[in-house]
Amino acid sequence: MSRLSLLLIIGLVAVRMPALSAADVPAAASVKPVKILEVDNYCEGVVFDTQGRGYLSHGKFLVQFSLDGQQKVWAETGAPNGHKILADGTHLVCDASRHAVLRLSPEGKLLDPASRECDGQPLRGPNDLSLDTPNGGFYFTDPGGSSDTNPIGTVHYVDRAGKTHLVDRELAFPNGIVLRPDEKTLLVGESKKNRVLVYDVTAAGKVANRKVFADLPTKDASLGQIDNQPDGMCLDAAGNLYVAHYGMKQVQVLSPAGKLIARYPGGNVTTSNVAFGGPRRDQLFVTGGLGPEGGRGGLFRLDLGVPGLGILPRGK
Repeated sequence: MSRLSLLLIIGLVAVRMPALSAADVPAAASVKPVKILEVDNYCEGVVFDTQGRGYLSHGKFLVQFSLDGQQKVWAETGAPNGHKILADGTHLVCDASRHAVLRLSPEGKLLDPASRECDGQPLRGPNDLSLDTPNGGFYFTDPGGSSDTNPIGTVHYVDRAGKTHLVDRELAFPNGIVLRPDEKTLLVGESKKNRVLVYDVTAAGKVANRKVFADLPTKDASLGQIDNQPDGMCLDAAGNLYVAHYGMKQVQVLSPAGKLIARYPGGNVTTSNVAFGGPRRDQLFVTGGLGPEGGRGGLFRLDLGVPGLGILPRGK
């Protein structure tokens, strides 16, 4: 068993599922984004560790932040994006500039990459990832070079031995990715087609029956919306899917059946990623760009009062 696999497995903790139905989300009119901090660049990859410290990616940096908005540079990698944390505090970070899923120590030191090739071919530009803790692996998306006219994006799985497998291909910029906790369903945002795909998971790293889970709303220029691409995603305890909708200034909420049940203001214009955090893990934190992607980035908090689904690492 690989060290990475062991860390994923010992990181599995029981998640208490509150009595929450899919309909128990607040009305959009009652949710106002609260700015936590600004950074020099469009930002991505928000995640929290067991101590409640947050991390986000912007430019070539990974920043560690506190809920009161204090921040410091934690690491420099090149082009960090999607981000998850393992049981001993090791970090997995997708980095397009290094064409790899990186591993970093709890102190931010670069370790050997978790993945940099598949079937002898180098990765193009990993974007986001989702842990498969019970099976000691993880899924990640690689949209590098893909578009609506050049759908060469891929989805991969890194198994407990550290080998990278191809899960799906020919996608138009696969982006956010979420494995449901029952390990039976994988959700992938396909940015350039403005939709979320769903797969049946038949075994760890193997899928079948790709279908459209939901087509998302399209931009309305009169509202200042400049694009409509699903980006990072996360789940709440009832199984609702929260989708950062790039260019829409919104977070879209989809029920477990794929029905649009809420549209929350995201604070940013180019809304990029979402994660539940806070003392009770019932606040949604949203990254992105305050304007077009070339400008400054912001982190906003949405006080939803809805418990997020999360399996935090137990640590040593």
